[in-house]
Amino acid sequence: MLNMNEGSRQDTVALMAELGRKARAAARPLAIATAERKHAALVAMAEAITRREQEILDANALDMANGEEAGLSSAMLDRLKLNAQRIRAIADGIRAIAELRDPVGDVIAEWDRPNGLHIERVRTPLGVVGVIYESRPNVTADAGALCLKAGNAVILRGGSDSLNSSGAIHACLVEGLKAAGLPQDAIQLVPLSDRAAVGEMLKGLGGSIDVIIPRGGRSLVERVQSEARVPVFAHLEGICHLYVDRSANLDMAVKLAVNAKMRRTGICGAAETLLVDRAVASTHLVPVLEALRDAGCTIRADDEVRAAFPDAEPATEQDWRTEYLDAIISAKLVDGVAGAIGHIETYSSHHTEAIVAEDAAAVEKFFNEIDSAILLHNASTQFADGGEFGMGAEIGIATGKMHARGPVGVEQLTSFKYRVRGSGQVRS
Repeated sequence: MLNMNEGSRQDTVALMAELGRKARAAARPLAIATAERKHAALVAMAEAITRREQEILDANALDMANGEEAGLSSAMLDRLKLNAQRIRAIADGIRAIAELRDPVGDVIAEWDRPNGLHIERVRTPLGVVGVIYESRPNVTADAGALCLKAGNAVILRGGSDSLNSSGAIHACLVEGLKAAGLPQDAIQLVPLSDRAAVGEMLKGLGGSIDVIIPRGGRSLVERVQSEARVPVFAHLEGICHLYVDRSANLDMAVKLAVNAKMRRTGICGAAETLLVDRAVASTHLVPVLEALRDAGCTIRADDEVRAAFPDAEPATEQDWRTEYLDAIISAKLVDGVAGAIGHIETYSSHHTEAIVAEDAAAVEKFFNEIDSAILLHNASTQFADGGEFGMGAEIGIATGKMHARGPVGVEQLTSFKYRVRGSGQVRS
């Protein structure tokens, strides 16, 4: 791997242009590859990751040591860290993607016109996908496998802190492509950490990249959205809310709050704000906050919540707008489901929101009036994940509204074309 001090900007531009040319060349044969060949490649990738587990762990140990020396936060280190269990999960995720139905060629809709023309709308690959991500080396496998299944070539640009880990995983993906006789350039990893490489991808590499998918913090996403000259599947931060309604079962509310916040605090589906209906403040608020505190979570709350739960720290206006990615949660009382909706629509990043309630009318109001990509009823926000949705894996959670929204899986990585069949019709 190269670091950002090696080579000139001209070298970076030349390297990125070459990656783009190779990806574009690989995209066409990949687009017409059979489902069987893609399946074989994915299975071989999973086997390579399992077989080369120690190599991946050794590479990750280098990244972890570098990250600790660089002062990465505990949340970032958790995202970066691999162990045997997580590597098995990566391999299992690829196997799950392999077993998904191939979307390429699916007839989405078809109809006949009065003049006898038969029209079909058919799924097709996007072409070349550029994925820019931070920290999580598992994204290398998820993105590579999903793009392959959808018939796309992909250029992966991981974070500088995960270069060694991503490189070891990428080698396994290339091994799978070779085993199945598919172009090795179909999945490429940018082998340097120079930030200029991101800029070149955002320009589209001379028309080689068809879409960019950013997966990272606000600064990365904002840069992508402001500089990209190709379409973007936006993945903004996850300021996710859990609302406890007056009709909520208390035991369920406690269980869900702890899981939504504390299962893994560093993922985008972790709950960052707890909203409790003022009508059940005397019965539900303190037990939920005590459970969070006992699980190691810091509570930041408004004055009303602190009066009932003195262990909470004072919240500021910025807390309602913060994705902590840590064992911290902001807490506030609201006036019923309408109050929760008002708060969420003011502060949410439109990623994931959950309601704990037994009142069907409250749930329907919550579902109908909140404009976020994922809404959950009586379930943890940590289910905001393509794997949990049955998609095998995901590249990210799209929070925009164009083309893809929510988990970006295989189907979201396709476009479509129209096939029109006639029998000699001419237009008058």
